[in-house]
Amino acid sequence: MVVGSGGREHALAWRLARSTKVTEIFAAPGNSGTASVGTNLPVAETDVDGLANVAAERAIDLVVVGPETPLALGLSDRLDAAGIPCFGPSQAAARLESSKSFARDVQDAAGVAGPGYQVFQSASAALAYVEHRNRPLVVKADGLAAGKGVSMCANLEEAKTAISTCMQDRMFGAAGETVVIEEWLHGPEVSVFGFTDGQNLSAVVAATDYKRVGEGDTGPNTGGMGSYGPPDFWNETLAEQIRREIMLPVIRELASRGSPYRGALYCGLMLTDEGPRVLEFNCRFGDPETQVLMPRLASDPAEVMLACATGSLGDVEPVEWSDHPVVAVVMVSGGYPETYETGFEIDGLDGSGFDNADSMVFHAGVRRAGDGSGRLLTSGGRVLACVGMGGSVEEARRHAYQRAAGISFEGAYYRRDIAELRSEQPTTIQ
Repeated sequence: MVVGSGGREHALAWRLARSTKVTEIFAAPGNSGTASVGTNLPVAETDVDGLANVAAERAIDLVVVGPETPLALGLSDRLDAAGIPCFGPSQAAARLESSKSFARDVQDAAGVAGPGYQVFQSASAALAYVEHRNRPLVVKADGLAAGKGVSMCANLEEAKTAISTCMQDRMFGAAGETVVIEEWLHGPEVSVFGFTDGQNLSAVVAATDYKRVGEGDTGPNTGGMGSYGPPDFWNETLAEQIRREIMLPVIRELASRGSPYRGALYCGLMLTDEGPRVLEFNCRFGDPETQVLMPRLASDPAEVMLACATGSLGDVEPVEWSDHPVVAVVMVSGGYPETYETGFEIDGLDGSGFDNADSMVFHAGVRRAGDGSGRLLTSGGRVLACVGMGGSVEEARRHAYQRAAGISFEGAYYRRDIAELRSEQPTTIQ
């Protein structure tokens, strides 16, 4: 059973359905894409008891949790108590994402390098700090804010606005009661992922994520406008350095605290002149990076994920990733990430045959019309991801954009510069 309803969950369900060890796929609550490879169940991803109950009723052998919120709510703990293996960390270990201040504390204890930072629970103290610093800073809501709680503040006024938005206007509710203010780092940014059972860590894999809504990395942060991998600056030496010096120490530190981390560990990094620096840890696969990673996963996902859930990753074959490039272009509703409308019919998208030899489409904010017509309608801000594969990034990119060009709905928008100018990408700043 795959928990979640976005493009990441469609990608996970699609890849799991291709495993010879999987006989049946469920998704809760799923979307129109997961329905094409399995059975959707009407249980919200935040309904921890409901998810645990349906997993028991359906005799689920493995639960794979896509988004962070169910993990932060303790879904993995609830399933563990019921004897149901869960690919996803405990509530305590998931604090790596649900509390940025906790993540920095773990990182410091593990001796892992990151930006300089300060934690504030008082708006007046935070405002006094940025006035004293009076330089570009990054202001982060401490808790979960659906990927929108990070503000890149180039000057004092922007920093003051970000603090007020979090702590006084309470734009993110309780998530913004505490803020973490960090040094602004420069360099290429990369998302790195690995499978872990709390002790062992697989070979890691990388992807580049495009967070800003506008081309040239302009406009507000979004949940992600596209991704590609492997990045052209990625190599085995860098991968092993990050695995050995950053991710393994954090896994060991959590284990020493009695909170072994089991699942997918996501490390967001800035490659600075001084070396890799951790921007953030997330407690699950990224979105839209998962749409790029799952087509590249050569190992059996069910076997690997079950081994992570049961603490036996060391007993399975090493995880293998294909070197073939994959590019994902996210199509969104007009106005996203701010105000947008939904319910528009999507043309050019065949929900049953979403993949072929060189491209595929993963559904996110897509639903079937309730009139029995089979029509597909938009139902969210990020609507779908057009994914292209090829022998080179250029070829994969061409296939992704060809697929996107054949799909339309009112207000559809997507960036035209995903995976463009590879030698200069990513040039964004934290």
